[in-house]
Amino acid sequence: MCDSVSTPRFTVFFVVLCLFFAGPSQAVSPESPEGSIPSLVESVRFSQPLFFCDDKLPLDVFDVRERLEKEFLIALWDRPQVILWLKRASRYFPHIESVLKQEGLPDDIKYLAVIESGLRPHAGSSMGAIGFWQFLRSTGRNHGLRVDTDVDERRNIYTSTTAACQYLKNLKERFGSWSLAAAAYNMGENGLASEIKTQGPLDYYSLYLPLETQRYVFKIVAAKEILKHPERYGFNLIASDYYPEMTFDRVELTAGSEVPVAVVARAAQTTFKNIKDLNPEIRGDYVAMGKRSILIPKGGAKGFDGRFARLFKTWKMSNGTGVHVVKKGENLSAIAQRYQMSLGMLLRLNRLNLKSAIHPGDRLKVDSKL
Repeated sequence: MCDSVSTPRFTVFFVVLCLFFAGPSQAVSPESPEGSIPSLVESVRFSQPLFFCDDKLPLDVFDVRERLEKEFLIALWDRPQVILWLKRASRYFPHIESVLKQEGLPDDIKYLAVIESGLRPHAGSSMGAIGFWQFLRSTGRNHGLRVDTDVDERRNIYTSTTAACQYLKNLKERFGSWSLAAAAYNMGENGLASEIKTQGPLDYYSLYLPLETQRYVFKIVAAKEILKHPERYGFNLIASDYYPEMTFDRVELTAGSEVPVAVVARAAQTTFKNIKDLNPEIRGDYVAMGKRSILIPKGGAKGFDGRFARLFKTWKMSNGTGVHVVKKGENLSAIAQRYQMSLGMLLRLNRLNLKSAIHPGDRLKVDSKL
């Protein structure tokens, strides 16, 4: 019985031993295949000065090189993430770059969006930050973004990038450098001001900051260098690997009630999903009432206005009602007056009574003739 068991065990051990000694001989072969991944050591040898915007990284300063190498190594180790960065960059960077140029900001600022969200419009954090630039609700509103139950412009690439530009310009003016502006963007301007008051007027690389902020600019520089020179780091994508640039037509909607996204999609001769993907700021299944700019697939604008008018009219006639989303501070009487309805009619449409309570976010049927 002992012999019958020991023989298979010895065989397995011998095979594993052979594989162990055979492996390294291939790894150190001088005949490296074309397009092989460079070693991590090779990847963090910097022969040229590195910059973030117009700030040169002081690689000769104590610990700066180590902090930079750490972020390079961490990023390069997560190859699937970098590949997704590269693919998404081709989709979104042209649009971010156009806003940066219009607002007069350095092109390097676009890499903040890579670190903040991975270029994902619906990215969110445990603190409630949302969108490409990870604005908190209050910060977004302070910089002109609409954030409510109907619309969340933190997810819109144009409005959120414009808001980020305004915020970063203010931070640069206050703190004097783009590196400190980025640090303030990450940790909050009051927090950074407090640290500078305690430690003295130092540059970003000399300040002792919270760990996340200590890493922040180095993460941005690592992303910048890898995305600008992917082949140097073993990412050999071909043209067809990249996601195509986001293209669209822009149309204007004006309606006295909310418009179903499904109606917009039919008028644009596309799908509900395409409209939602192009307009991630739309929350729910309806476009907010009033004048709204909507993105639709390229080519869909031709004949859109006529199709939309017919489809929206048909929808209103078949439904007999529109939809109103209750806002904070509204009451039933004010809503009825807004749509030139009697209070009784509003109550009947929604099967409510005078004692019924309404709350922000509730959807009420209203007269859709307006």
